[in-house]
Amino acid sequence: MGEPQPILDPLSPSAIFLVVTIDEGGESAVRDLLEDLSGLKRSVGFRVPGSDLSIVTSIGSAAWDRLFSGSRPAALREFPGYFGPKHQAPATPGDLLFHIKSQTPDAAFELAMTIGEKLEGAGTVVDETIGFRYFEQRDLLGFVDGTENPEGPLAKSAALVGDEDPEFAGGSYVVVQKYTHDLTAWRALPVPEQERVIGRTKLEDYELSDADKPADSHVAVNTVTDPETGAERKILRANMPFGSVKEGEFGTYYIAYAASPDVTDSMLVRMFLGTEDATHDRILDFSTAITGTQFFTPSADFFEDLPEPAEAPGESAGIDVHSNGSQSNGSGSLGIGTLKRSRS
Repeated sequence: MGEPQPILDPLSPSAIFLVVTIDEGGESAVRDLLEDLSGLKRSVGFRVPGSDLSIVTSIGSAAWDRLFSGSRPAALREFPGYFGPKHQAPATPGDLLFHIKSQTPDAAFELAMTIGEKLEGAGTVVDETIGFRYFEQRDLLGFVDGTENPEGPLAKSAALVGDEDPEFAGGSYVVVQKYTHDLTAWRALPVPEQERVIGRTKLEDYELSDADKPADSHVAVNTVTDPETGAERKILRANMPFGSVKEGEFGTYYIAYAASPDVTDSMLVRMFLGTEDATHDRILDFSTAITGTQFFTPSADFFEDLPEPAEAPGESAGIDVHSNGSQSNGSGSLGIGTLKRSRS
């Protein structure tokens, strides 16, 4: 198994999330950046002692085919979007994800700024989100976020690809979504009702008993079990709060790493399309998904020896290059997803 990128590290007080699309003709410059990232991180981190600066780099499905030839992760696909009877989770553009973590915001910002400079003329930052630690790992709804994250060997098995795809062992599949919260409506709920929405107590962070936990609570809906063994299937969340007082925008940046995208998919289907016992996750009545993108996070050594470049447009019979220079294989800017998922 390749050495994983630092997705298993504890949450940091500061984080920056950059989602990037690759410009037409920018593939070579992006490959150069991917090869240089470890050195750039070391240079910035060395100048800020104690920052524990790290970066996790992930690549989208369409971008993978533009950047590399040869094999690809077995389950890599684009984020489909989820459209339930009441709530939606859109699919939005994204070829690259840079998850920058640090103990101090200056180191994270310096590395993010350097990445932006290296991408000039080759890539476009379509989303930049600055995350921060909020009290005792709480989100802006006031509840502790990530309590049920697996630890130790369980975290590795939940988050990292293993022998099922040996060429990409040590990698991970990651989904990111931005959720904005209606804090006015949320704060109008009495705390006991808030606890029923989440499925945990607000102050102590204890899970409610089965008798007191509603079927449409966030905890109940996001509990996924293996149909054969009955064991709970886990993902590794690295969620961070974000917000802007000026814009009146307050939310949670949802980021979930998993050994198989099917686990995250099952959770999102249950949240937006419902279960046998709930029409949807009730937290969606207060939190709205505004982005959605999926990537693969290769092992760290992948970037030390990148696969050969993909063929240039027009070199392969499988790519139809139109007169305006666009390609029919879905490269570059991804459209808003329109896939409707049937209830599972």
